[in-house]
Amino acid sequence: MKRFNARGVTGPTPTTQGPSRRGFLLGTVGAGLATTSLAACGSGDSGGSGGSEIVFMNQSRGQAAALTALAKQYTQQTGVKIKVDNVGPADFLTKLQSSSQSRNMPDIYSAMDSFSMAPYYKAGWAMDLTDRLKGSWGDTFRPATIKASTFEADNSQGVKPGIYSAHWESPALGFFVNAAMFKAAGLNPDQPPATMSEFIDQLVKIKRSGKDPVWFAASLSNQLIQSYASNYFTDEELNATFTGKASWKSEGWRKTFQLLVDLRDAGVISTGSLPSGNSDNPTVEKSFFNNQGVAAIYDGTSAVGVARATAPDFTDFRSFSVPKADDGTQTPRMVGGTAKGAAVNPRSKNAAKALKFVQWLTEPDQQAAFADKVPLIPSALAVPTKSIPQQLTGIAAKISDVQLVANQMNLQVVTALQKGAEAIVLKERSVDQVLGELDSVQRRS
Repeated sequence: MKRFNARGVTGPTPTTQGPSRRGFLLGTVGAGLATTSLAACGSGDSGGSGGSEIVFMNQSRGQAAALTALAKQYTQQTGVKIKVDNVGPADFLTKLQSSSQSRNMPDIYSAMDSFSMAPYYKAGWAMDLTDRLKGSWGDTFRPATIKASTFEADNSQGVKPGIYSAHWESPALGFFVNAAMFKAAGLNPDQPPATMSEFIDQLVKIKRSGKDPVWFAASLSNQLIQSYASNYFTDEELNATFTGKASWKSEGWRKTFQLLVDLRDAGVISTGSLPSGNSDNPTVEKSFFNNQGVAAIYDGTSAVGVARATAPDFTDFRSFSVPKADDGTQTPRMVGGTAKGAAVNPRSKNAAKALKFVQWLTEPDQQAAFADKVPLIPSALAVPTKSIPQQLTGIAAKISDVQLVANQMNLQVVTALQKGAEAIVLKERSVDQVLGELDSVQRRS
């Protein structure tokens, strides 16, 4: 990765990673933010809007309408003007990088995955919320939300320990299925498959019915692999691999990556390949929600918000967690943790007001509004689960089974894994070759 200095973030044009387009901090304890160092800033380094208006740079398509409505409500209640800059997923990271380099960062910005956010946190663009979350505010959240948004000591991102984002969603990744297509193939969409082999058999039946079975983006392949790996590894064992203390060339990882081979050889992957590039997951979502051309996709819970925003007439779909392995030795656990949320720019002249707005957004009443309008699985303990829509109940039923791994895979490993997954699907690499490459990349990084 490029080095980042205190005056701005430098490096190649950023790209998004899967659910991070909608703010996923994908299921790790090391997904938090860095302690702010104002001493590193010159007198002209305040950043922020500098005016009476609070600017929130929003990355999410699915939450744009709800966030804008809540901002207006907050202005009516407090008199504080909030401007929601709905940049959208395609341009968010590019604009955020440009803003940091020009010293014109927004007062608030969407908090995404730790790979994308760590440079900004390390450069001092995020307020440390650790002490504030030790009090009554922190008590309103699910414990897993706080744990998942914390950067622990010696985290793989090199970020100073702390918590630098507040989140109003408890997300997870799983499969979404088109109910009508499953019924047409003689399958019950309301009864999740008990095992992965059963799910693959269902996908074969879907294909025989003349429909495209399943698809997922290359940028989500690492989350799918990490989720399935929980059948064979504890969170501590996963962390050992991600920190280089354990080898990728183990039997557990070999069994995990065999999933890609099984899906490939069953002929159930749409197009026989994984879409890649900045728009790979939006492409998958469009094929499922807008075009209804594929029976199942692997995606995050935030996808339901995207569906409501882009394909509101299509509601006949369900969700469930990744089915367990037939030979698993552990209770399978989803990748999840924290999603929709925000970081506060501490250099802004409006930092105190911006923090109050973020605190207000995470209160149970506002989380209930998000759950209803977006929708999502709230991170607030006080929000009843009955507010969760039918499309999310399958994943929500397993929301307590999320991974809490102390460190994420580092960026170089993620990139190698995504490319390796594509190569396995295309029969360009074997599982053992990919595992060997991952071991080599892990040692170099």
